[in-house]
Amino acid sequence: MSSNFLIERDGPVTTITFSRPERRNCLNQEIVLEFEHHLQDVRDDRECRVLIVTGQGATFCAGADTALFKDKSATDLREQRRRVSEFGKKLPRLIGRAFDVLAHLDQITIGAINGAAVGGGWSLALAFDFAIAVEGAEFWVPEVDLDVPFRGAPAAMLAAALGPWRAKEAILACRHYKADELLALGVLNRVVKSDQLMTAARELAKSMAAKSPEAIAATKRGINAVFLGQRQF
Repeated sequence: MSSNFLIERDGPVTTITFSRPERRNCLNQEIVLEFEHHLQDVRDDRECRVLIVTGQGATFCAGADTALFKDKSATDLREQRRRVSEFGKKLPRLIGRAFDVLAHLDQITIGAINGAAVGGGWSLALAFDFAIAVEGAEFWVPEVDLDVPFRGAPAAMLAAALGPWRAKEAILACRHYKADELLALGVLNRVVKSDQLMTAARELAKSMAAKSPEAIAATKRGINAVFLGQRQF
């Protein structure tokens, strides 16, 4: 079993859990590629009707694993930012690819967001069909402050969700949002207490699993086409 993810199957519902709580479930190339592989397994599993994605610990996903590109000997701030920028050209492409697979799954996808979703973590969360977050969870994209562009499908979805002015505030000003704020803006479906998160996600999964998978898939494709275009597997 992977040390980066836990995979659980309960009838028609599959749950993928980021399982690096000691690193705040942050992302590197290996983890993003493995996550994409698990998503492809879900995509090809005709018995799976609903996917839940969550994280262990107090963070859903803290974005890029900065330990990979921070050199303790590089004390100059500009050198640190240069390293971040170089790394930031590679990882967003991989995250964008995983976002694309996740957003275009025929199955219903539910994000059970157990804590902060930062950078690439919020990017992935924007791909869910439904998003339920715990009280106090924070969301932000620090890329511009790190000299890394934030663009592509996640930026398009954030603009669609927030509107152009608030999206620019979120992306260009790197504003932090609390779960309650995003709920009021219509970016989250529900905000619950932490001990109710998985119960709420599973109840929603059960209700969605009872619906026609053909109708679900066709309807999702129509909605996605408005914001993301069609994707052929």
